[in-house]
Amino acid sequence: MALREQFTEAMKASMKAGDAATTSTVRMIIAELKKVDIEARPKGIEGVKDGEIVAMLRRMVKSRRESVEMYRQGNRQDLVDKELAEIAVIERFLPPEMDEAALEAAVRTAVAETGAASVKDMGKVMAALKAKHGGSLDMAKAGPMVKAALAG
Repeated sequence: MALREQFTEAMKASMKAGDAATTSTVRMIIAELKKVDIEARPKGIEGVKDGEIVAMLRRMVKSRRESVEMYRQGNRQDLVDKELAEIAVIERFLPPEMDEAALEAAVRTAVAETGAASVKDMGKVMAALKAKHGGSLDMAKAGPMVKAALAG
């Protein structure tokens, strides 16, 4: 089932269950998706694909994790709990991330396949990783690993 359909089904299920927090978060996801779709229209894209939707969801999670840190510093546990609940709902739609060992193996494979020899080739390696592993790969974690692999 495509992610768009999963959002719709999750919305229906949460509304039937009376789960206001989940309903609110899914509505937020759908609103963000509409914004991404509108931004893609000038490029001639009508409705972004699942890969872009996964990237959007990862940005949403990242934003909320940053907010959690700020709220913790401000001693606002109520807001921390709200953000963590939203993260949990958003992560239900994300594919499982690679573990540390699988990520290291993927980086080694990408370096070998691209023939990268120095940090100057980092872009090629990152592009290969994104193309091959897409949604299951956290690019923020992969970047430092690629840099380390190419530096040493």
